[in-house]
Amino acid sequence: MSTSPSQQRAARRAPERNPVGGHVPVAGGLAKVGIPYAQEIGGEAVQVFVANPRGWATPPGDPRQDEAFRAACAQDSVPAYVHAPYLINFGSHNPETVEKSVHSLRHSLRRGREIGALGVVVHTGSATGGRPREVALAQVRERMLPLLEELTHQDDPWLLLESTAGQGASLCALAEDLGPYFDALDRHPRLGICLDTCHAYAAGHDLAAPGGTKRLLDELVEVAGEGRLKLIHANDSKDVAGAHKDRHENIGAGHIGAEPFGELFRHPATEGVPLVIETPGGKEGHAADVARLKELRGH
Repeated sequence: MSTSPSQQRAARRAPERNPVGGHVPVAGGLAKVGIPYAQEIGGEAVQVFVANPRGWATPPGDPRQDEAFRAACAQDSVPAYVHAPYLINFGSHNPETVEKSVHSLRHSLRRGREIGALGVVVHTGSATGGRPREVALAQVRERMLPLLEELTHQDDPWLLLESTAGQGASLCALAEDLGPYFDALDRHPRLGICLDTCHAYAAGHDLAAPGGTKRLLDELVEVAGEGRLKLIHANDSKDVAGAHKDRHENIGAGHIGAEPFGELFRHPATEGVPLVIETPGGKEGHAADVARLKELRGH
């Protein structure tokens, strides 16, 4: 029996258990540049910056590009995410940094809603200036919780906490560190987790060891609760477990290896959770990594 073009498109858009995609460049236009790049690498999910990731600028965006991006993602059932700028640190001892962090994250959350993003990823930061962790977490509560409480619209994105590789006075590196962070934010209903596999491995979770991936995912559920894991940054690691170095490698080419990524697809905690790569190699490398993850997924 033949199928119509519309039926064929619908079949192609049938959602997988875990959509696989990548962080895509958007300089020149969210829709004009980002969408074709995602399509060329075979992406079923997409992550973008809505501001310079290494600056404090908060550009307003282009409403026409926003609408085109949102429509393209909706048409192909592609979940979209925003990564907030790297400079954000709610644990900083510098009042100016904290104030700019508030302004920057609020901007990312607003822009996320405008482009139809399901979540905004933000690094959990560090306790700078030699201050105790408790003091930094109290400041996180004071300045970040009000931003969560502003998420009152049904289409507002989740705020997704991404732990670091454990460099310096990091507030969250190991899974257990997320417990106090979640507590500081009253375990807000719009608060979730973005798991970066390279960061977790570098922090000391040996995903390559037998059962290592399952142990990490079990612990995340225990610490944060079911349904909090909303996005996975799927990155292999150039360095060994516990090295505290954030150096991403292509899937299967680093110390984590391919099999742990296959295990990610089989754990109950990852049901419906997209995987987004942030690996080296440009478009060809990204396409190869997306294809490798799809192979490990079994589709």
